[in-house]
Amino acid sequence: MPDTPRQLTEQELAIDPVDAARLLLGSVIESTTPEGVVGVRIVEVEAYRGGDDPASHCYRGRTPRNDVMFGPAGRLYVYFVYGMHFCANVVSSTDGVPGAVLLRAGEVVTGTPLAQARRPSARSHAELAKGPARLTGVLGLDRAHNGVNLTSSDASVRLLAADPVDPTDIRTGPRVGVAVAVDVLWRFWLDSPAVSTYRRGTRRTRLTF
Repeated sequence: MPDTPRQLTEQELAIDPVDAARLLLGSVIESTTPEGVVGVRIVEVEAYRGGDDPASHCYRGRTPRNDVMFGPAGRLYVYFVYGMHFCANVVSSTDGVPGAVLLRAGEVVTGTPLAQARRPSARSHAELAKGPARLTGVLGLDRAHNGVNLTSSDASVRLLAADPVDPTDIRTGPRVGVAVAVDVLWRFWLDSPAVSTYRRGTRRTRLTF
């Protein structure tokens, strides 16, 4: 990674979510809060499209909850799950066409002491951001960050570009825990101890959000 990494741009992220997922691997998401700065190198992601992806939050159309997924690209889509955790997604595709990339796991590269304070139960450095809820936890993200423009230089959360990842280093498999489209290979990851544990979803005929 360069000494002074640049931010990813809206134009770079205005692409198909599957392509954006690959682009995000190796990049760093950096969050600045009153407590300090934490940066996480992204090592695992999942792509979600719109009307052609029944596992997506926007499969059934636009709602107040999923509105951010409809663009512009480069915004942060944060949602609450299981009544206890936040998950963070990077919006991709073009404005008005829904799509996003779920940030599943990463390696803390900046602000390790603060990350450890936020995740005191982590048994190793690799476990700090191992899983989507842990990743948002170490970054200090919550619903207030929904809609943040990650491509803005003065944003509290930013996406920093990295050197391109060799395509042969990218692993591909089914998404974790989805109830439909369980065999779609839209989860992408790099070899890292921080990659989350795969859990196959249970097939269902309909989604509830």
